[in-house]
Amino acid sequence: MSEKNKNQEVQLNEDLFAEIKPGIYHHFKGSDYKVICEAHDHDSQEAIVVYAPVEGGNCWTRSKADFLAEVEVDGKKKKRFEFLREEEQNSWENKYLRALADYQNLLKQSTKDREEFVKYALDDFLQNILPIYDHLKLSVAGLSEEEGKNAWAQGVRHVLKQFSEVLSQHGIEEIKTVGEKFDHNTMEAIDGSGETVKQEVMPGYKLNGKLIRPAKVIVE
Repeated sequence: MSEKNKNQEVQLNEDLFAEIKPGIYHHFKGSDYKVICEAHDHDSQEAIVVYAPVEGGNCWTRSKADFLAEVEVDGKKKKRFEFLREEEQNSWENKYLRALADYQNLLKQSTKDREEFVKYALDDFLQNILPIYDHLKLSVAGLSEEEGKNAWAQGVRHVLKQFSEVLSQHGIEEIKTVGEKFDHNTMEAIDGSGETVKQEVMPGYKLNGKLIRPAKVIVE
């Protein structure tokens, strides 16, 4: 083998380990092709190149060695595929991909914004309505046994039951306190010392598992 051929073989072997740059390549017969990616044949594990005509059409595959090889034209050696340029950033494919990415980001941001709006809107609503619920409970809790039999008291209890069901349907949970172990994550001790809740001064609530108002308690 001549020294020239040896050098060409060494160069080709080195090229086979190099990554083929995606972009536009010119075929020695005159057509331009867009290299999409490199891959490996599942059976032979041979490196292959996936490419397609610039003007559109079916994808083609060729071994990397064949893709990088030289051919003889009119007694002269030429590259089978010669790199021309990187794919234009303003090509319709890139425009489509950028537009798709922007659209997906917009959807994600819109969903996040909507969730944040609902979250804060419901928080504000609860801060206004929960005190009413608490006062209704207190009004019934302070009645004597005889007063509790009154039709008015029974009506309030019915309203409280409906109130509680609606709150539960919207993910609102009242924090259990009396008799429970004091939990600094969900409770605020305003008097006493100890680890057990003796009395509840103000109810606390969670919204879908997240604390929205700690319970104020007395511990012993």
